[in-house]
Amino acid sequence: MKYSVMKRLALFVCATAAVAGGLTACVPLAMGGAAAGTALVVTDRRTSGAQLEDEGIELRAASRIRSNLGTRVRVNVTSYNRQVLLTGEVPNAQDKQLVEQVVSRVENVVSVVNELAVLDSPSLMERSSDLLVTGRVKAMLLDARDLQSNAFKVVTERGTTYLMGRVTQREADRATEVVRATPGVQKVIRLLEIISEEELARIRVGAAPAQPQAAAAKPSSN
Repeated sequence: MKYSVMKRLALFVCATAAVAGGLTACVPLAMGGAAAGTALVVTDRRTSGAQLEDEGIELRAASRIRSNLGTRVRVNVTSYNRQVLLTGEVPNAQDKQLVEQVVSRVENVVSVVNELAVLDSPSLMERSSDLLVTGRVKAMLLDARDLQSNAFKVVTERGTTYLMGRVTQREADRATEVVRATPGVQKVIRLLEIISEEELARIRVGAAPAQPQAAAAKPSSN
C-alpha cells in the first residue's frame, strides 16, 4: 500500500512539475484546468459543455487579468462548473477587488470565490511546497478505494487545500477526512457542489460505456 501511494505521488509530482516548468516567469498567471486531457472527459461529473466552458473561462480570465493588471499580480484561476476560485497574491486590496471584478465579467461565470492574499509573491520553495502538497492530496484521494478521485479538483495555496467538485455529502466528508490527514495540509476549504446519491447514480449510468449488443440469430429488417 505504501509503495502504491508513493508511486502515484511520484506520477502526480512529475506531471505537476512539468506543467510548472512550462510557465514563463514573466507571466505570473496559472489556469487550473485548461491543460486537462480529454481522457478525463468521460468520467468527469460535469457535462461536456460545462467542461469546455470552464476551460474557456480560465483562458479568458487569465488573459483579461493580464491585460488589466499586467505582471504585478500572481493569480491562479480555477473554474469548476462555472464557479471560479481565485488564489495567489496581489500587492494591495484595490487590486484584489479589481481582479474579482474583471473575472466576474467573463462570459459564463456564475460565481467567484476570491481567496487572493495581499502579500508579496511566494518564493520558489514555497510554491514548490504547495505543488508537492497537491500531489500528495491527489495520491491520497486516488488511493482511497471508496472515492472517485477525479471527481475532485484540488488546489493548494500557502498550505491551504481547496476542494472543488460535484459530490455527495458522504464523499465530501470522506474526502475532507483524507485531505486533513495528508502531510503538509494546514487547512481544508470545501467549495463543493453537493448532489444526492440518486443523482450520482444517474450520472454513473449516463457515463457508463454502451454495452455491445449480442449478435442476433437472424438479421432484423426495419
